[in-house]
Amino acid sequence: MGVWQEIGDRVWVRRYEMLDQTIGAVAGDDGLLIVDTRGSHRLGRELQADAAELSRPVRWVVNTHFHWDHSWGNAVFANAELWGHERCPPALLSTFEPEQERVIGDFPEMADDVHEVVPTPPRHLLTDAASIDLGERLVELRHLGRGHTDNDVVVVVPDVGALFVGDLLENGAPPYFGDSFPLDWPATADAIVAIASGPVAPGHGDVGDRGFAERQAGALRLVADLGRLVAVRDMTLVDAARSGPFGEEASRGPIERAAAQARGDFG
Repeated sequence: MGVWQEIGDRVWVRRYEMLDQTIGAVAGDDGLLIVDTRGSHRLGRELQADAAELSRPVRWVVNTHFHWDHSWGNAVFANAELWGHERCPPALLSTFEPEQERVIGDFPEMADDVHEVVPTPPRHLLTDAASIDLGERLVELRHLGRGHTDNDVVVVVPDVGALFVGDLLENGAPPYFGDSFPLDWPATADAIVAIASGPVAPGHGDVGDRGFAERQAGALRLVADLGRLVAVRDMTLVDAARSGPFGEEASRGPIERAAAQARGDFG
């Protein structure tokens, strides 16, 4: 943690201790693209200072999704082109106030940081796909389907086969299922596997590879399958959690969320 690690030609990740977050950077001849902006203006300014080590101006920023720890540093980069999925801005704005309360409850030491945040949604939006020319290098943005949220974006650097997948995959801890779409998520993860040919950088944890993506896709599929069984009462939640991919305690919430979607409680 604490240094830029080059995972491909002019493609870097930097790990931050808070939330074990993984931030990405991609350089072209015309400047630097940053993947996610962290969870406050202060943390965004820290990222901005760290990005200066790469000796290029930050001209583009991509939010992989709307969650606070990936987008609340956006205001620091307001002079860059801010990119995200078309559903990212309304989600960021509509959840901002309740998320402030929740974050302060979880991280009381961040209260001053949280009160400073001005929600700054991305202005350059995609529906399914977009390309950004960094100068003699294209980066592709793809929405592969619902999963961790309904506005997840995967950043593809084709010339080195690198992927930044946000929280669609997480390495070292179970993914967060709080407002997820567990029945859709396995197909979205499979779509990541289908294009994975090099390093796969998750939103949190170590950079992995195609094998890592395949294992996580399998875990997500098991959550969805168990949730369907619970929804039709072919299995109790207790038994399903015991069979879950993340251990009994950590699997209970994801399977419960999958069962709720299977029952039609949401989307």
